[in-house]
Amino acid sequence: METAQQTPAPGSLSWKLSSHPITLLTFLFFRISSLLVYLFGLLLISGNFVLIFIITMLLLAADFYYLKNIAGRRLVGLRWWNEVDTQSGDSRWVFESADPETRAVNATDRRFFWIALYAQPVLWILLAVVALASLEFIWLTLVVIALVLTITNTLAFSRADKFGQATTFTSSAIYGSGIARNLAGGMVSNWFRR
Repeated sequence: METAQQTPAPGSLSWKLSSHPITLLTFLFFRISSLLVYLFGLLLISGNFVLIFIITMLLLAADFYYLKNIAGRRLVGLRWWNEVDTQSGDSRWVFESADPETRAVNATDRRFFWIALYAQPVLWILLAVVALASLEFIWLTLVVIALVLTITNTLAFSRADKFGQATTFTSSAIYGSGIARNLAGGMVSNWFRR
């Protein structure tokens, strides 16, 4: 009796369905390894805080950089960065999203990305509660740094996604229908007739 090998449905959480499996696996590696190093360090090697701190910080920094500059762009077509005006010193965030008409985002990549993006800050918050409850304030410093990095990426990519959806909606409303074009053309012609 032959068993038919079932292929997972599109959008299911199987890395084999990813459009960019190396990018996805690297993204998940950085996300998971920073948590595991912290947990194993806290539970098993709590006497060597400096080593665990350094390794976890390096993994968190690699995760922040990789997510911001590579994984976000390749997996969901989103990017963000911060620009500083040299004249005034004002800082502003810039968001960019790929055009959905020219680049389709894989459903599996999207699900992995958003689940991992929102799950990691939640897990770090739980670890902060554990560090507070066990009165391990030195470990809490590492958790706070991890929370700052992960929440920054989470907020930035959430805003980039909203920005991309708003841009898509606006462009389809303006260019997709003749109503907006006719209304704008009528307003301009009335203004010049006066």
